[in-house]
Amino acid sequence: MPLRLGKAGKATALNELGRQRDEDGDQDGALEAYLQAGKAHPYWAVPWFNAGLIHKYRGDWAASLAANAEAVRRDPGNEGALWNLGIAATALGDWATARRAWQRYGVGVPDGDGPVDFFIGLTPIRVHGDEASEVVWSDRIDPARAILRNVPTPACGHRYGDLVLHDGAANGYRLRGEREVPVFDALELIAPSAFATYEVSIEDATSEDIDALIKRFEAAGGSAENWSTSMQVLCKACSEGRPYGEGHDHPPGETPGTTGPWRVGIAAREEAEARRTLEEWRATTTPKAGLHDLRCVLPAVARS
Repeated sequence: MPLRLGKAGKATALNELGRQRDEDGDQDGALEAYLQAGKAHPYWAVPWFNAGLIHKYRGDWAASLAANAEAVRRDPGNEGALWNLGIAATALGDWATARRAWQRYGVGVPDGDGPVDFFIGLTPIRVHGDEASEVVWSDRIDPARAILRNVPTPACGHRYGDLVLHDGAANGYRLRGEREVPVFDALELIAPSAFATYEVSIEDATSEDIDALIKRFEAAGGSAENWSTSMQVLCKACSEGRPYGEGHDHPPGETPGTTGPWRVGIAAREEAEARRTLEEWRATTTPKAGLHDLRCVLPAVARS
């Protein structure tokens, strides 16, 4: 005699089928299975949440918002669905829905109109490019948006000042002082900055001289970073875990001598601006410094 599954059993089986298809890379098949699971058990939030995840990582924000809204309708306290609803609404500029989602989650965002203004603080965000991914310290301006505050290397395809949409699930941790903070993955670039990225090699200058150069660029409204000392290459496991205190050392690269050469990344709007700041620094701080191979390694995005 054949075994007949009840509605809940059929929905569970279809949801598991969707999960397996997703793991196998068949996202369209997974979405179809989740849709059928939702129809088999109309009051179950899980398949709608799972569908929302696929749409989120595809960047299909309208579909992600709709799926997560269905999950929340069935389970108003579903924290994952509420958070992803907030992300999708932020991506779409649906600020009323974003506010409601964050508030129902328990985040104390204020009422109001327009973009959510809820500064959270300095947070590490992992940005992704065609050549590499990089963790960049950023100003998190609300639960799903951050402005990059390091000068990223060109391999990650991002610039100082980029506004990015980011996930809410921790994917690694870093230390800020003695406090552990989560790393969030960027989902997409919302607004590119007006800054290009330049690189220069500097010799016959001390690390203190380079610190003074960085302060000069910051005072001029841009930024700079000593890539020779600020960068560390990590394996995937450490980058997405805790790259400290776990017995897996990643030694730094070749350390420059006391007077360089230093590899410095610069965020400036124009090359002339970068050159002027470099020359002013050399004239007032260290006239013997050698500046070599200044070049633009990532142009600014053209504004229409």
